[in-house]
Amino acid sequence: MAKPDCRAAKDMTEAMEETMQRLQGRFQEISGQLETKLDEMGTRIDGLEKNVAELMTQAGMEEQAVSK
Repeated sequence: MAKPDCRAAKDMTEAMEETMQRLQGRFQEISGQLETKLDEMGTRIDGLEKNVAELMTQAGMEEQAVSK
């Protein structure tokens, strides 16, 4: 019975290694997507801040905000 038990353990080990490799690949993929989305969000926030500052300048609010 030692041979079948040994084979079962080897099969289980191979299955677990394959699963872990798939999980690692998926984790790396999701991490990359998240990083890209965060970069995009940061760029959009920077653009919004610039637009708000320009609008405040156009509206003459910049001087009021600084003097308060």
